[in-house]
Amino acid sequence: MKILNNLYGFIWTNPTANNCNTYFIDGEKRILIDPGHHHLFEHVREGLARLSLRPEDMDLVIVTHAHPDHLEGIRRFAQSDTLVALSQVEMDLVNKVASHYGEALGLSGFGPHLLLREGELHVGDVRLEVLLTPGHSPGSICLYWPQERVLFTGDVVFLRGVGRTDLPGGDGAQLKESIKRIAALDVEILLPGHGDIVVGAHEVRANFSDIERTWFAYL
Repeated sequence: MKILNNLYGFIWTNPTANNCNTYFIDGEKRILIDPGHHHLFEHVREGLARLSLRPEDMDLVIVTHAHPDHLEGIRRFAQSDTLVALSQVEMDLVNKVASHYGEALGLSGFGPHLLLREGELHVGDVRLEVLLTPGHSPGSICLYWPQERVLFTGDVVFLRGVGRTDLPGGDGAQLKESIKRIAALDVEILLPGHGDIVVGAHEVRANFSDIERTWFAYL
């Protein structure tokens, strides 16, 4: 689906498969965010094909966190010049607690080309702000695109929902603080890792308020 003139979402609507939403920024450099599961990547490939593009046309793939349903699809770029980026904190955790994680995902010698830290990330004519937002996973990041007032939240928040904290490294208190932080941003479009997107500043603020009322007591 076209979200903005230079932004597309390949939104996963099949309830029987745990695949994530993938987003594509068509700028001076082409950026793909969260490629999803390897065996479900055809969904992304078809979305790019409708734009007359191929996966290998991507310059950079950014993964918001290292859970397989967001990361595994980078296997499709192993033989291309596409760069892969993951947060430094997340990669440190993978190396510490799951040294064979790459092999388990079919990614022999897994390691991103770029290790992201909090701060500005310039990719061609696109300037993103990388925000470290732990809670769902220790090195989870959100990406804020201030020029377009767009926030990519990974699995930190969804439409009327939050990311689970019962997976290794999950932490409810950290997730609550991360949500408070991103709720303060000036956002017109909220793009979560799963489920429907949220469009309109009023709707985004209302969604954060609903999350606080409904979920914060349980985090």
